[in-house]
Amino acid sequence: MSANSRLTIAVHVLTWMALDRRDDGPAATSERIAGSVNTNAVVIRRCLGDLRRAGLVESRRGAGAGWSLVREPAAITLLDVYGAVEEGTLFRLHPAAPNADCPVGHGIGPALRQVYDGLRHGVERELAATTIADVLRDTLARRR
Repeated sequence: MSANSRLTIAVHVLTWMALDRRDDGPAATSERIAGSVNTNAVVIRRCLGDLRRAGLVESRRGAGAGWSLVREPAAITLLDVYGAVEEGTLFRLHPAAPNADCPVGHGIGPALRQVYDGLRHGVERELAATTIADVLRDTLARRR
């Protein structure tokens, strides 16, 4: 099973844009952001589309074209970002119903659902407690 990096890329994008905003930089382009993320600009444009649909970024056309944050970095939580780019839940029960006549098959769904709900609440709590401003601060503190 491979890990999904969509949240990491989206947080990188928004943190980069927050730094640009702090430094009064020009509107961000997908090409400039892609250079920081070290990926293709198409990947960044897809991510920016998700972030725009969630109301976190906006784009401008014409002179000074590019992307910018809609809200202050301190007002964007990682839970906001997670909701914008991730689909579904962290863990899912098997799509086929287990054998209800089996002692394990009968109770595995409710037992795991309780664990998975607890994990989801914990993850959401942690993500809600961290903002893009926090990530920018911690990122810049690690500068060489």
